[in-house]
Amino acid sequence: MRKILVIEDDTDINHVIARALQKSGYSCTQAFSGTEGLLYMEREAFALVILDLMLPGMNGEMLLPKIKEKQQIPVIIVSAKDSLDSKVNLLTLGAEDYMTKPFEIQELVARVGVQIRRFSDKEGQPKQMLRYKDLVLDQDSFSAFVNETEIVLTKQEFKILELLLTYPNRVYSKQDIYDYAWDGIYIGEDKTINVHISNIRKKLKAVSPEEYIETVWGIGFRLAK
Repeated sequence: MRKILVIEDDTDINHVIARALQKSGYSCTQAFSGTEGLLYMEREAFALVILDLMLPGMNGEMLLPKIKEKQQIPVIIVSAKDSLDSKVNLLTLGAEDYMTKPFEIQELVARVGVQIRRFSDKEGQPKQMLRYKDLVLDQDSFSAFVNETEIVLTKQEFKILELLLTYPNRVYSKQDIYDYAWDGIYIGEDKTINVHISNIRKKLKAVSPEEYIETVWGIGFRLAK
């Protein structure tokens, strides 16, 4: 079941959208502020985001690039702003579609389906591309690139980067990394993980001056800011 994140501070509108999506077979997570929306994106993977612009605290214009940084998924803007400049600006920033309030809920659900299909591969699954800074991971081909230069990685090295890029702001313990990359039970394999992290850093450093992996002492690793 495809997961949709709705970021809309108007409770009534949020609930209407969520009910319509659920009736159409989607799983729906509701957020009522930009900050709450970002928190959900750090914990879950979504197929699409429906984003209001007039949000408390962090508005939609500020939130859009942060969404795109966290997950490469389509974003549909729903807003009372109906000026051409506003629409052009949001589409330029990376939004896939823009609907002006008030809107027909059936049309929104239809547009959700269109965007999800556009972002799907031939098997109907979401395209598996993860990006951070100049690093791109292609999960379909298990390949990695920095500035279009391919980085040759072992299976475990790729899995470690895959885990880190899935939720860029999260800190992963060595147990988290071992459980994910080795599909086994962690028994204090600190040396193994440290060697793999070191090898990844060397391979990335060979083609880019950027730092990609940061050590969080006493906890584990995360993507470097």
